[in-house]
Amino acid sequence: MKNNPIQITEFDASRLGSMLNQAVREGLITDAEAVKLRAELRRAKMVAPGAVPSGVVTMNSTLDLLDIETGEPETWTLVFPEDADALEGRVSVLSPIGTAVLGCRVGDIIESEVPAGVRRLAIQKIVYQPEAAGDFHL
Repeated sequence: MKNNPIQITEFDASRLGSMLNQAVREGLITDAEAVKLRAELRRAKMVAPGAVPSGVVTMNSTLDLLDIETGEPETWTLVFPEDADALEGRVSVLSPIGTAVLGCRVGDIIESEVPAGVRRLAIQKIVYQPEAAGDFHL
């Protein structure tokens, strides 16, 4: 789990809060997953979409990562659950690893529990960040 400060846009925080409440009501996520995402939202510094640094992972960002254990590179896009598709590299923010990467910066190492144990990934590059591209509506 990351301990350094994270940043989340006010727009993302609003949408995530609404989506999280609905996901809990509908039983789409476990209580533990909801607790982790709520904790991330509570500890985050909220920033205006135009003020978020380009090296911060926001919703709909595409990022290059490196698996610390295997040395394998990966490319993901952090998405809302309805857009998730593991085969296409679209990771849901409601997944443990999606929650872990939200608000992190280039150079951060994230850790997340997965069925096979704990994954450690280094964020190497933000390939696309909506806010940096002026796409404030995504």
